[in-house]
Amino acid sequence: MRLLHTSDWHLGQHFMGKTREAEHRAFLAWLLEQVREREVDAVLVAGDVFDTGAPPSYARELYNHFIVELRQAGAELVILGGNHDSVATLGESRTLLAELGTRVIPGVGSDPGDQLLVLHRRDGAPGAILCAIPFIRPRDVLQSQAGQSAQDKQQSLQQAIQDHYRTLYQLAETRRDELGGGLPIVATGHLTTVGASASESVREIYVGALEAFPTNAFPPAAYIALGHIHRPQKVGGLEHIRYCGSPIPLSFDEARQDKEVLLVELDAGGLRAVTPLAVPCFQPLLSVAGSLEQLAGAIAEAAAQGSAERPVWLEARVSGDDYLSDLQARIAALCEGLPVEVLRIRRERGTAQAGLQRQAQETLDELSPGDVFEQRLALEELEADQRQRLHGLHRQILDELREGGA
Repeated sequence: MRLLHTSDWHLGQHFMGKTREAEHRAFLAWLLEQVREREVDAVLVAGDVFDTGAPPSYARELYNHFIVELRQAGAELVILGGNHDSVATLGESRTLLAELGTRVIPGVGSDPGDQLLVLHRRDGAPGAILCAIPFIRPRDVLQSQAGQSAQDKQQSLQQAIQDHYRTLYQLAETRRDELGGGLPIVATGHLTTVGASASESVREIYVGALEAFPTNAFPPAAYIALGHIHRPQKVGGLEHIRYCGSPIPLSFDEARQDKEVLLVELDAGGLRAVTPLAVPCFQPLLSVAGSLEQLAGAIAEAAAQGSAERPVWLEARVSGDDYLSDLQARIAALCEGLPVEVLRIRRERGTAQAGLQRQAQETLDELSPGDVFEQRLALEELEADQRQRLHGLHRQILDELREGGA
């Protein structure tokens, strides 16, 4: 059986005043080509299909159009909810979409059996058993207990998630026996694992509870398709536990990443092969850094990747000349006549407090409460145990606020 593992589409993302519609439309067209050419049996989207819980109408249109086109291409589709997705938004059309060969698991429900799916090959025969696990919110699997410390809550949540995986895997083994055996078991997840390398567009999703799920807590599935981390990578160097990453760069620090989806081949013996399929670049995106003199050369070099129809989107990180008050005008002059568009200017140095204030003003819409806390904490000279204690208290406060608003 052939699966295509993808995740973190973030349809509808509004990126510093720019829409990603053209990029997403091109990516989905390319993805359909891969399904047809490689005769893929099923496509797995491991969370964050949308960027927000209330995506714009064009994002919903792209989603619906892809579902119809994939049905015509002969492949099944499984959509898993992520931390950016709204359970209600994804769930509202799941019954209708099931008639088009698409199964949507928006969140963890009361019946674990709802997350157990049989995937089929193109000839209609069963090809794999799927433990379709979406983003797990603490309230989905855990009841808060008074008096628990932040560490206690973290351990309780980790155990609850591990138990959820174990329960689904046991159901999958039973279902496999009912179907005569010989089917590989695949699991999904939308979370951070120990050792995973993230980027600035990835927000903590278990703030105050669980920062990273240990790799050895996963069940012995033939393949585990993960989402949430935007950088494609093997987890712990293991071939069968993978993040495929996001298909387009969602922040400037992802600009130089090679984006990909993963073609996963399975048979009765388990995992046969995982083949990365490189996603083309649909919109040049670069971050350049240095003094104004250095930036002049870097911007000219970046311009070679752009065109009048598709200028390069740039982040300029200024060091050395960061004290100048007319940086925006000076950088605009460096870009004059070139196929580039500067979306963000960052001052790399200067006084720490002033730098924090400038960054808060320039990119506040991108910062989470955790980001602001980290930046403020970085200004203090503290011992490691003091930092750890402050991190714990901060996580505990946010966790209590979240539980109070749930």
